[in-house]
Amino acid sequence: MRKLNASMKKYNEMGISHRERPLFSACCMQKNVMALQVPTIFYIFAKNLQNPMADNSILIRLDGLKLKYEEIGQKLTDPEVIADVKQFVQLTKEYKELEPIVETSDRYRTAVANLAEAKDILANDKDEEMREMARMEISELEPALEKMEEEIKLLLIPKDPQDDKNAILEIRGGTGGDEAAIFAGDLLRMYTKYIESKGWRYEITSFSEGTAGGYKEVVLKVTGQSVYGTLKYESGVHRVQRVPQTETQGRVHTSAASVAVLPEAEEFDVEISMNDIRKDIFCASGPGGQSVNTTYSAIRLTHIPTGIVVQCQDQKSQLKNFDKAFEELRTRIFNLEYSKYLDEIASKRKTMVSTGDRSAKIRTYNYPQGRITDHRINYTIYNLGAFMDGDIHDCIDHLIVAENAERLKEQELG
Repeated sequence: MRKLNASMKKYNEMGISHRERPLFSACCMQKNVMALQVPTIFYIFAKNLQNPMADNSILIRLDGLKLKYEEIGQKLTDPEVIADVKQFVQLTKEYKELEPIVETSDRYRTAVANLAEAKDILANDKDEEMREMARMEISELEPALEKMEEEIKLLLIPKDPQDDKNAILEIRGGTGGDEAAIFAGDLLRMYTKYIESKGWRYEITSFSEGTAGGYKEVVLKVTGQSVYGTLKYESGVHRVQRVPQTETQGRVHTSAASVAVLPEAEEFDVEISMNDIRKDIFCASGPGGQSVNTTYSAIRLTHIPTGIVVQCQDQKSQLKNFDKAFEELRTRIFNLEYSKYLDEIASKRKTMVSTGDRSAKIRTYNYPQGRITDHRINYTIYNLGAFMDGDIHDCIDHLIVAENAERLKEQELG
């Protein structure tokens, strides 16, 4: 066994695989072969050996991405690139997105090589102990490789560049009057509970309360890791079926509220001229204390070219309200173009619903039955109480899986 280990160590030090060892030994046993000639002899026969990874299409694709990853890494050390803040931010983002792909590809490449080596030992080695070790390694590597291949396929799906951004979440009461506003308030509570469970942060930037409770409209900014990429599936019309608080005869009514989730525009995503903005100052309304309600701290911004209007009233400081309103204005202007992209995607995928029309409902909340149904993927559960308390993880996970499956199918067909 010691002799076997010593021989294997020698071969490994010379970079000679198990498949190549018999050929190498045969060459070395020929007469008049000097030790200095060994590398030359090895090159003569080794260059014709079949590479077990040569026909692996996944590795061919990964090679290109690894090359791009290394090129970006070099650019990030270039003083000219560092001086260009916009380019540096973009390249850093690309580098970060490629990192998990490159790390996974390195593990995959090693596993492919180890599997080929183990199969070769099993087929050619006469040592039963070595063959048994190879057999065990194969039984571990084959399922691990299948799992890695699925992981890589998902990583190779083109990612929406907005997924990593923070989000603006807007909830509006729709058809149903007071009950719709109350339901919008219920949705706000559901989302804030979910946001807290994810460890994200949120702040309400503007709201309009309903006459019987809830909200006619409420807008909040959500910050955290991959917020938009997770919450974007909530965009659409949410329909509720229940006996309203205002109903005296116990009849079940159907009402609706629309949810819009927008990726927050970053500083370099869109340029806005202050000459195109009209600023209005007014007193805030609603809870917040005497100073909020009696001082001119609330801000309304109107973007003249597009007609977009935003307002913020949650801070006592006029300057802070202006900064928040400007961030939201930038996001909404950016999303004029981004919505065109969403419309194109929605026309191809049933998981994306970009219209706010009631006919485009994405989910129904049926209180008498305790049922939630997501109509995009025919997902139904009977756990409405927990769902309204923010336990919406499973539904979003199913939507992500469904979209990834569709995108993977598109990629394979393309």
